Amino acid sequence: MFGWSRGQFFTASACFSAWVMDAFDFFILVFVLSYMAKDFNVEISLISYALVLTLVFRSLGAYLFGKYAESHGRKPILIINILAFSIIEVLSGFAPNLAVFFVLRALYGVAMGGIWGVSSSLAMESIPDKARGFMSGVFQAGYPFGYLIAGVIYGYFFEYLGWRGMFMIGAIPILLIPYIYFLVEESV
Repeated sequence: MFGWSRGQFFTASACFSAWVMDAFDFFILVFVLSYMAKDFNVEISLISYALVLTLVFRSLGAYLFGKYAESHGRKPILIINILAFSIIEVLSGFAPNLAVFFVLRALYGVAMGGIWGVSSSLAMESIPDKARGFMSGVFQAGYPFGYLIAGVIYGYFFEYLGWRGMFMIGAIPILLIPYIYFLVEESV
């Protein structure tokens, strides 16, 4: 593709996929808020603070993961980042009450905060210079693509899995870890 090596393609696709899954989770949360409010017996306005916590703590995650990616490499930090948000995603599905869910969403915000900076840096440093504008556009399309996937998954599976099951599906990015480990090269 565009004269890219296999390694460059693997890197770009892995980083794009991580960003898409970041969006997937955020929109799944939006879709299930009313069901969670009913389950936790609270007003939807209260449970919507989970969105605020996720977004507020993303900044901390972007800073921390970005800082560690500078000193330890982008690839290993991206792997840690994806592992962290996948585990927290599963734990969110098991949250016994709203307080635990809020803590998990804050932690999830930290974990997902690193995705954009680390994955976009890794991708941009790995692809040919002339493809960076194109890749930047592709990356920006990742968020609406994640929204689309969330909508389709929600539409087809929510009635069978409920809101907790939607968070289990949100852990799928863990499957990116072997792909990244074996096929993605560290940027130079």
